[in-house]
Amino acid sequence: MLDFCIIGSGISGSTIANFLSKKYSVQILDKARGPGGRASNKRFKDNLSFDHGVQYISPKTEKFKNFINQLNKKKILKIWDGNHLDFTFEKKDNNQKFIGRIGNNAISKYYLKSIDQKYQSEVKKIFNNNYFWEITLTNNEVIKSKSIIFTCPFPQLKILAKKFLNKKILNLKIDMEPNITTMIAVKNQKDIPISSIKFNDDILAWVAYENSKKRFRSSVGLWTIQSTVKWAKKKINIYKINNKVENLLISKFINFTGVKKNKIIFKKTHGWKYSYNSKGSPYKSYWDRKTRIGVCADWFIGSKVESAWLSANDLAKKILRLK
Repeated sequence: MLDFCIIGSGISGSTIANFLSKKYSVQILDKARGPGGRASNKRFKDNLSFDHGVQYISPKTEKFKNFINQLNKKKILKIWDGNHLDFTFEKKDNNQKFIGRIGNNAISKYYLKSIDQKYQSEVKKIFNNNYFWEITLTNNEVIKSKSIIFTCPFPQLKILAKKFLNKKILNLKIDMEPNITTMIAVKNQKDIPISSIKFNDDILAWVAYENSKKRFRSSVGLWTIQSTVKWAKKKINIYKINNKVENLLISKFINFTGVKKNKIIFKKTHGWKYSYNSKGSPYKSYWDRKTRIGVCADWFIGSKVESAWLSANDLAKKILRLK
């Protein structure tokens, strides 16, 4: 029997798994095809790929800065240089942008390299028999574990674990924001001196030129296009059945950048219904020592990768009784 079953392989899940694996048996479950959660990487072909969720990491706290700098020295991460244009003209600190050397799921891969992982494994229900947890997957496989940890978005957490969570968690006012991301490939793309563009637009929020991350060399240009939150709220439930959503994002991109429509050889759109919570909560994580159920996720603290990492660190302290 497992000591800990962890639901989710994103930054929170991989971080807490790494902490606990030094003392306990651990298994990661994830409904996706691979690790990373919102920091996942979508392969186009060969070594060409898109970061279609998290685009970069800019650490703020000293603790997280030290961690990111360590991964930079180990060549797990690197600095994303180039011209990052901001047409919103928002005043921000000029922080370095770190990315994975191969993909932005690099942190999850690094943390999980020696941990048992099970993908395409969606949890259908959970049950506590007072001695251990029974986790039933959609294929009806049952996994038994002494403890269970969730790292999923708040709405999904309430569906799966409502019967077993304290009311102080269930009654939190968490507003998860959506995002719609379109990935396109452009043939015969001339190399351009732009890494990313932030727009002042009602629909188009951000584009990233994946080639500028210098993970590959290709005459095919890869672009990641992200919508505004306001627009995504209106379209997140229909983007799969209405191709006008994808076409409008691409049209906006073409109008701003001048890329020729007939040169687009690939397009794919992904909707993040519960992308992030920008406001945080009064807590950093949750652990019930009696029933041995825990929760850590970015939405406890904020919207960044750093929030997920800090939440997992906080949960590790509670479980391992660290100071």
